[in-house]
Formats: sequence, structure tokens, C-alpha cells
Amino acid sequence: MRFSSQLVSLLVVVSLVVAWFAPQAGARFLEPIEQFGAHLANRKLLTIVVVGIAPALIRVCLLGIWPVPIPIVHDEFSYLLAADTIAHGRLTNPPHPMWIYFETMHVNQHPTYMSKYPPAQGAILAVGQLLGNPWIGIVLSVALMCGAIVWMLQGWLPPQWALVGGILASSRLGVSGYWMNSYWGGAVAAIGGALVVGAVPRIMRFHRGQDAAFLGLGAGILANSRPFEGIIFCVPVFVTIMIWLCGHRSPPWRETAPRIILPVFAVLALTVIFMGYYNWRGTGDPLLFPYTLNSRTYMSAPELIWEKGKAPLRYFNPQFESFYTTGWSRQTAFAGKANSIPKALRVVWSDVRIYGRFFLWVELCVPLLALPWVLTDRRVRFLVFQFGFCLLAFLLVDWFQPHYAAPLTAGTFALLTQGMRHLRRWRWINRTTGIGLTRVIVLCALVLAPFHRFYLDVQPQLVNRSRVETQLTAMPGNHLVVVRYSSQHNPLLEWVYNRADIDRARVVWAREIPGVSLEPLLNYYRGRDVWLVEADSPTPDPVPYDLSLHDR
Repeated sequence: MRFSSQLVSLLVVVSLVVAWFAPQAGARFLEPIEQFGAHLANRKLLTIVVVGIAPALIRVCLLGIWPVPIPIVHDEFSYLLAADTIAHGRLTNPPHPMWIYFETMHVNQHPTYMSKYPPAQGAILAVGQLLGNPWIGIVLSVALMCGAIVWMLQGWLPPQWALVGGILASSRLGVSGYWMNSYWGGAVAAIGGALVVGAVPRIMRFHRGQDAAFLGLGAGILANSRPFEGIIFCVPVFVTIMIWLCGHRSPPWRETAPRIILPVFAVLALTVIFMGYYNWRGTGDPLLFPYTLNSRTYMSAPELIWEKGKAPLRYFNPQFESFYTTGWSRQTAFAGKANSIPKALRVVWSDVRIYGRFFLWVELCVPLLALPWVLTDRRVRFLVFQFGFCLLAFLLVDWFQPHYAAPLTAGTFALLTQGMRHLRRWRWINRTTGIGLTRVIVLCALVLAPFHRFYLDVQPQLVNRSRVETQLTAMPGNHLVVVRYSSQHNPLLEWVYNRADIDRARVVWAREIPGVSLEPLLNYYRGRDVWLVEADSPTPDPVPYDLSLHDR
């Protein structure tokens, strides 16, 4: 059931009005629950486990009416290629001799065949694949994310409020968001961000090596999931830690060096070694990232605001021409380029709207009423500064998606929860108005969570791709599918994606390229059943390919 955003907003507003004038409504029912929550919150490890597992269990229980998601976006197929590669015990794959027919978005074909993306998301999907389905990895990552957020909040807030913040995060992101219901990612980088920021107050308070190791581990996860945003995110953290280490409140260096500095740098050194090895295996150069190689090979549009873009590149197929040169890539890049103050303000507003729509919605915007108090609250001063620094730095990229800001997830809910702490003290005409408002916020976040879905644009053509693959997989033998696109094809609706070991796949997808003979491909896969799919047809069913045409 999909409610309109207007109806959901109306329900929230009505509930807030009732809470304002009758803040103790439902107190007999809610106070015992709050007391139980306070008791649970004091058992910190149990709280982490419960908040982490709950959304995963709820989502799994909904499989009967809300099945395992189907990959629909270019990025998802690329991540699934990485997962299949890692699940087979490799970091990359040798280039295929027929690569020209398999060339597709966000995948490198040379010098090796691999996803362009960093390996962390592919690794968690590989765990799921080894357990039976890549989506299991998504469920595990979201559960770990929710638990990590609670752990982070426990370092910054009292236990009861850490539980509240964890409930808000898990209800908003743990069941109905696209981080749980796609293969696009977000949860892995959020885990890294939570570990980094959660370690900061613990390091300063307890001076423990384990917290320093968590800081390094979180930075390593960010480096292998969202490296650009991760660097931006970690700059305020390491600056703050260094200022503290050099200040008079820090223990002497003979204590901090082995307990804090050494564990952090040991983990980061291992991360750098792994990343260099991964790059070397994928691109032949320890300093050349697969993402960078892919951009050099295919991208002509600028990705950062100081870049001017390259001259249009030449491609083997018209779908790449449409995607990279005349269509989405270039249009999106220049539309989001903050190259003047008025344009920057428009881009900031657009990014904030996307961010707010995904993370907040109506009920979680209410704590923003306490923003003046949060901004002057020295207890969360670092989180406020980091949030503002990252938000401005994200403007360096010419387009924005919510998972780009995934490292900020735990910090976002920490600031929201701190706002609720200030909000709870509000009184109006001797009424405990703040208590009623905070109760409504939590109740609305829980009850309305299924209706706050951040929908991906599921195109019927991509559902058809999954249907065709399922149909052919159920048939005996091995299959080669030749995909034919019309001249009006939307390049966002790509069909040609393959597994890591293409030659062993039951179904191999290849594109028909105008002016390029299919004869080498058909000869290479002689013995397979060959099918033709008109991808842009209203009913793109596979039909036997007329092999008599292959030599034309």
C-alpha cells in the first residue's frame, strides 16, 4: 500500500497538534514502554544487537508480500559483478576475447574485466551470494549499520537517547529505504562513518587501543566504499584527534603512541597495502583506481566542479554515445555544476531536498525546531562542524545521491536525537509539550516507516530483463542473448550485464552493434541456443535468432 506524501504529512501534522495541546495523551500506555526502553538501553551491547537485528527480521518477514529486490540500475549490476568475482575467490577477471559485445556501463573491460567500484559493497554482496543470494549480504549490511549507529550514539549521548536515535535510524533506513531494497549500497559506508565518529569520544575519554582500531577500521571501510566522500568525512576527525593529542588534556605521548597512534596507523597501513594490491590486480598500477581508469576510458563530462570536461570520445556502440556524450552523464554533470554563487545556492538547495527526503521526511524534521540550541551545544559541536564541512565539500561533485552522504548517517541521527533532547524540555502554559512532541516523533517514525519509501524508478523494461533471464535459466542448455536496441533507446535501461565467468554462465548477454558483424561472437559460442531480444519492444520476449543473418 502506497500512501501519498501529502496524506502522510497530514497525519504527522495532526498528531503533532494533538501532542501540543494534550501532551500526556496515551501516557498510561507509553510510560511503561519508556521504562522498559530505559532498562534495555542500560544494557548497551544488548541494545546494539536488538536494534541491529530488528529491521532485518521485519524485512525478511515481509518477503511474502515484498519479495527479494530485482537489480534495475547500472550501478547495481556492476556491484553484482564485483560480488560474483569475489565469491569466486578473485579480485578481478581476465579480459574476454569477445569483450566488444559485452562492453557496458560502469564495468572495465581492459586490462581486466571488473567493476569500476571500490570492493567493499561487492564484498558484502559476495558474502550474501555464498550464503545463497547476494541480497542476504544487503540484509546483513543494514543490520550491521543499525547496530553501528547505536554504538556511535552511545559514545555521544546518554544510553536512553542512543536507543531512541537507533530506533529512528532503523525505522527510517532499515526496512523500506532503497539501501535495504536494492544492491546500490549505502549501508557499508554508513558503517564506516559510524565507527569513525563513534570512536572519537571514546578515544578522548578512555584512551583505549580498541577504539583507535575501530577508528582505523571505519576509515578503511570508507576508503573501500566511498573513498572521495570518506576522505572529506575523515579530515575533521583526524584534525580533531591531532589537536587533542597535542593539547594539555591528552595523556603523555608515551601512552598515546602505543594505545592510539600505533593501532590507527597499523590498520590504515594494512588498508593502503590492500588498496594498492587491488589496484595493481585490476589496472596494473597500484596508484590507478579502477574507477579512475573507467572515467578516463569512457567519461567526457566533468565529475568535479573545477574540471572542464574532455572532448567527446568515440565509442563502439550508440548506447555509450547516448549515455556519456549526448545524454544523462553530460546533462547531469552540467546541471549540478556549482560554478557560480547563484548556481551553488540552487545546487545546495537541491541536494538538501534530496538529503531531507531520504533521511528525514516530515516527522524527523520536527527536531530541527531545536536547531538554534543544537548549533550552540558544545557537546555536539564537532558533529555540527563535520556535518557542515561535508555538506559543502559534497558540492565538489557534479551530482548527488543519498548514498553519497552515507558516511554522515550516524552523525545525522546524533544531531536529530540531540535536537529531541532539547525539544523534550519545551513547556507551554505549564504543559509538558516537549514530551508529547518527542513521543509523536518516535511513534510516527515507527508507524509510518513503510509509507516513507524512497522509490527507485523501476522501469518495466528492466523488470522484463529479469523475466527473460528467469525464463531462459529455466530452460535446458546454455543461452546467448543478442540485445537489439532501437535508435530511441533510453541508455539508463541497459540489458547487457554478465557474470564474472562469462563463458560458464547459463545466460550470456551481448549487444548488437550497428556495423559490427556478430559472426565472431556466434562462432565463439557455437553450440549455445541463440536468442534475439528487442529491448525497446512493448513485449521484449526472446525469439530464436536467425543464424542465416550473421554473415551479413
